[in-house]
Amino acid sequence: MTPSDGYLLDNQQNEAGRRFDAFATLFDPTTFRHLEGLGIAPGWRCWEVGAGGTSVVSWLAAKVGPAGRVVATDIDTTRLAPAGRPPVEIRVHDVGAGEPPEEGLDLVHARLVLVHVPDRERALRSMIKSLRPGGRLLIEDADPALQPLLCPDEQGPEQRLANRLRQGFRKLLADRGADLSYGRKLPRLLREAGLHGVEADAYFPVTSPACTALEAATVRQIRDRLVAAGLATDAEIDQHLANVETGAMDLATAPMISAWGHKA
Repeated sequence: MTPSDGYLLDNQQNEAGRRFDAFATLFDPTTFRHLEGLGIAPGWRCWEVGAGGTSVVSWLAAKVGPAGRVVATDIDTTRLAPAGRPPVEIRVHDVGAGEPPEEGLDLVHARLVLVHVPDRERALRSMIKSLRPGGRLLIEDADPALQPLLCPDEQGPEQRLANRLRQGFRKLLADRGADLSYGRKLPRLLREAGLHGVEADAYFPVTSPACTALEAATVRQIRDRLVAAGLATDAEIDQHLANVETGAMDLATAPMISAWGHKA
């Protein structure tokens, strides 16, 4: 996959930065809690896969310190430039197609990445290959099929419209090869790949300003695709954005499932 191959939410679109900010607000506390639990320490060598924005990369860099190393990769590194100083190294890399950027790593982390990768099996093998014996892997991915609604409390026409547009978004994702039930599979996949001590949990934001900001940015980013596919009209999208901007609806995200384990 390359930035120009029709990826639905590529980093060069105008709304991508707002989406990354919303993801950071929503999910960084959960991610950082798990990384702390895996024992991250000064001197560790880490790979942040599909980094997108800078929040996790910068946090990792602060934790590993000058004696450590953070390799941050993505198919489009446009928004990673502010983090590009030691101990961070930024590389253009496709986790689903290439060999790992290096091996013998202490930690590999990917968040909201593999659900979009066509060859997820190869990507997972690559990440595990890059670990040293005893190295830790943390994969965090969404499961939109587990909770498919934008408005779980569908009480009126505004919520019904929101849920219909969310259904259209999910169809666009599925048509591009996204596995909408991938998150729930992670514990089994990590065990089958030979990892030990596998555990998992899930985080499910139901309403917050960041959920609202994420929805507005996402819909603006995909509106042309929704209209072109006949999944919504411009008038419906304008109405939905106006509804969202009132801040009066409870907007949820898909559950993010975090699974982790260590290499034998």
